[in-house]
Amino acid sequence: MPTLTPPRPAARRGGSSDPERTGSRLGVGFMIIAFVASLFAARLIQLQVFDPHGYSAAAAAENRVTLDVPAHRGAIVDRTGQPLAQSVQGLMVLADPSVTGFHDATTPDGTPKLATLLANRLGISYIDTLKRLRLTNSRFAYIARQVPATMAIAAVAAADAVCKVKGCSGLWTATDPVREYPAKDVAANLIGFLGTPTDAGRDTPLAGLELSFNNYLAGKDGSQTFEVARPGSTTQLPLGSASTVPAVDGHDLKLTIDSQLQWYVQRVLGDAVRQAGGDSGYAVVLDSRTGEVLSLADYPTFDASNPSGSPVSARGAASLTQMYEPGSVEKTLTLSSLIDLGQRNLVKKVNAGTKLTVPPLYHSPTDPSHPIKDWFGHPSMQWTLAGVIAQSSNIGTVIASQLFQPGQLYSYLKAFGLGSPTNLGVPGETAGLLAPVDTWTRDLENRIDFGQSVSVNAVQMAAAVNTIARGGSYISPSLIKGSATDNLGVQHGTADAVTRQVLGAYAAAQMRSMMEQVVIPGKGVAPGAQVPSYVVAGKTGTAQRVVNGRYDGSFTVSFAGFAPADKPRFTVYVVVQNPRNNGGGGSIGGPAFEKIMQWLLARYGVPPTGAQPAQIPTTW
Repeated sequence: MPTLTPPRPAARRGGSSDPERTGSRLGVGFMIIAFVASLFAARLIQLQVFDPHGYSAAAAAENRVTLDVPAHRGAIVDRTGQPLAQSVQGLMVLADPSVTGFHDATTPDGTPKLATLLANRLGISYIDTLKRLRLTNSRFAYIARQVPATMAIAAVAAADAVCKVKGCSGLWTATDPVREYPAKDVAANLIGFLGTPTDAGRDTPLAGLELSFNNYLAGKDGSQTFEVARPGSTTQLPLGSASTVPAVDGHDLKLTIDSQLQWYVQRVLGDAVRQAGGDSGYAVVLDSRTGEVLSLADYPTFDASNPSGSPVSARGAASLTQMYEPGSVEKTLTLSSLIDLGQRNLVKKVNAGTKLTVPPLYHSPTDPSHPIKDWFGHPSMQWTLAGVIAQSSNIGTVIASQLFQPGQLYSYLKAFGLGSPTNLGVPGETAGLLAPVDTWTRDLENRIDFGQSVSVNAVQMAAAVNTIARGGSYISPSLIKGSATDNLGVQHGTADAVTRQVLGAYAAAQMRSMMEQVVIPGKGVAPGAQVPSYVVAGKTGTAQRVVNGRYDGSFTVSFAGFAPADKPRFTVYVVVQNPRNNGGGGSIGGPAFEKIMQWLLARYGVPPTGAQPAQIPTTW
C-alpha cells in the first residue's frame, strides 16, 4: 500500500512563508531608511556646523521686507513764505505678489477682481495693476504712489473686506508724500510740476523750477529693511534683523515772487490779451533797485495741480523761452547809448532837446527800394529827440543813429544784456538773437535802431529798461532769494546778482525825462499808462512778428516803464502777441501797465514824490 505524504500548507495572500526571503526584504528596507536618514543628518550638520549663517539668511529672506523711506521734497515758496509747491501727507499702496498673485478670497479669479477694485478706487491702470499683483519670484510690488492717505487706506480696507480678514489681501501702505500746488495757476509757468513717481521712489519733474532744481529740492531717499511675521505684513518681528538708511530731506526754494501780486498781474495780463484778441502775452515786474522779479506772468497758463487739463503749449514759461522782436521799446536803449557816447566825446553830442527834421520816409543810400516808415503817416516834422521818443518815430531814431560808429551800438546792447540769457534758473530760457558784430551792415543797424532784426525774451528787455531806471547801472534779474544750485551746478539768486555800469548818470537822466513825455496827453502816444498822482516814465513798442522765418503781417505790442520816475521803485513790462483789434503798445499795453503799477504802488505803500514831469519841448 503506497505511503501518503501530507500536503504543504498554502501560503497566505500578500505574504511569504519563506523566513529567509522575508528577512532579506526587511534588511533592504532598513538600509534605505538608514541612507535617507544619513542624508538628512549630513545636511543638518552642514547647515548647523559649516553654513549656519547662510541657512539663517535664506530663512530670513523669506519674510524680509525692504521699504523706501522717501525724502521730504523741499517746498517752493514766495518771498513771504507762502507755499507755491509743497509736499503733504500721502501714502503708497504696496503688494506682496506671493499673496496677491493667488488671491482667491471668493473665486479662483480673485486677482483680476482685486486689480479691478484697485484700479477703480485709485484711478490707476487695470492692466499694469494686474501685472504687478502677479509678479513672480517677488515679495514686493508698488501698486500706486503718492496717494492721498484717506484714499489709500480705504482701498486697502476694501480689499481686505473681500476676504474678511485684515491684511489677508496682501496689500499694505507706507508713507509717501504727495506734491501739492495750493496756489493752482499762480506762477505755475515758473514752478512747473511733477509727473508720476517711478517705482524706484523718485519723483519725475517735468517742467519749470521743479525740473531745473530737482536735485536741490528732492533730497535723497532712504530705506528700511526688516523681518516680518508673515507675507503681506509690515509688522516687524521684535527679535528679527533690521537695517535703516536714513533719508536726506531736500531744501526749500524761496522765490522773489510776491504771490498776491502774481495773482493780480496774471488776471490783468489775461484780460489785456483777451480784449485785444491776442494769442498770448507776458508781464514782468521788477524791483527797480534790486532787480528782483516780483512777478513774471504768462498767458495762457495752467493749473499746476492739474497740468493735463491744459494744452502742452500753455505749460511753459514763454516769457523766457520764446524770443520776439521788441520794436520801439528798443529806442530807449539806442538813443540813451547815443547820448552817452556824446558825453564821452566819442560822437557828436546829442540830448533830449536836439532838433531833428523828420521826413515822411527815410531812404537808405544802400537800400533805397525799402524805405523806413513811421507807424503813422505824416509830413516832414520838426521834432526834438524827446519828440522822437514821445511819438515813437522810427525815422527820427534812424536819422539820429547815423552818428554811431561801427560796433558802438552793438557793444551797448550787449552791456544792456541783449543776446545773453538772464539765467533766472528756469529751464529752456532763450538768449535771444543779437547778430555778431562782424555781420552788421548799415541797413541791419538801421533796423536794430528801432527794435527790428533783434530778438529778446521778456525778462531780458525788462532788465534792459530797468538799467535806465537805475541811473545807467545794469543789475542781473533774480528769481530766487539768496542762492540755490541747479542740476548743472550753477548758482542762481539775489546773492549771485551782478551789476555793471552801462550808461553815465547824465544819459540815463536824459532818457528818463524823454520817457516821461510818452504818457503826457497831447505830447506822447500812451496817456493811458499815466498813474494818477505819480510821475511815470514809459515807452511803447510795436514790432512786426517773425513766424516760420518771415514777417507774416502780425505784430507784437508792448509797454515798458517805471515809477515814480524821479525815484524809481518798480519797473513793469507788458507784452501782447498778435492782437487783432488794431491796437498798439500805447492802447493795449499802456492801460495794463497802469493797472499793475497803481496796484503795486498801493500794495507796497510807495507815496507820490510830489515831483512833476520834466518840461522838455518835443517839437521846434
